[in-house]
Amino acid sequence: MSALFVVSTPIGNLEDITYRAVRILGEVDLIAAEDTRHTRKLLAAYDIHTPTTSLHSHNESGKAASLLRRIEDGEDIALVSDGGTPGISDPGGRLIRAAIDLDIRVIPAPGPSACIAAASVAGLPTASFYYAGFCSPKSGRRRRRMESLRDLEVTLVFYESPHRVKRFLSDAEEVFGARPAVAARELTKVYEEFVRGSLTDLRAHFEETAPRGEFTILIHGRGDDEPSITADDSGGATGA
Repeated sequence: MSALFVVSTPIGNLEDITYRAVRILGEVDLIAAEDTRHTRKLLAAYDIHTPTTSLHSHNESGKAASLLRRIEDGEDIALVSDGGTPGISDPGGRLIRAAIDLDIRVIPAPGPSACIAAASVAGLPTASFYYAGFCSPKSGRRRRRMESLRDLEVTLVFYESPHRVKRFLSDAEEVFGARPAVAARELTKVYEEFVRGSLTDLRAHFEETAPRGEFTILIHGRGDDEPSITADDSGGATGA
């Protein structure tokens, strides 16, 4: 029985792909990719020659039906984003929901995730945490979103782009105060870095140091059980 495979791919270091993901990408009839040019680099690295087609936020609603018809006709299709897991702050959610509505098998091939990678080494409580993803680029909506999360007693995990991170940290400091926080950037890549301290420390750091790369920001939840975190604990890592 044919299926839609939701395949996680590396967020930076190409070595982070799983054996299963490589096998699936080589065996399916078609790969629906957020950016086919980006995905072809990954496929070339593992000598995979499966055809690709684009599926991104601007064409997903219109293209989902044709992809699902191909699955119903007996083809297997893999869904990938540029990195990480499709549908998690990436395109793919509409296609997945539509496949479920049609009783098409949807099979996850789990793997890299910036959220999990950052949380695992942040040093903040992670017995439970709240994945908030991207906030609105508009300050008013971003602040209202933060205010709605202010009283949660779990670690908060956000994604942010480099050109908005300073405004994000400024708003976060106003809403959450000087809570312990971690800014992880360029995860698994050559210039991977973790900046640890209070939100005040993080804001000051990136006022002096130009932010580069994609960010995962973790903020301690409301409560008294706050760990001691040394500011600007950063380091590099090799990667693809």
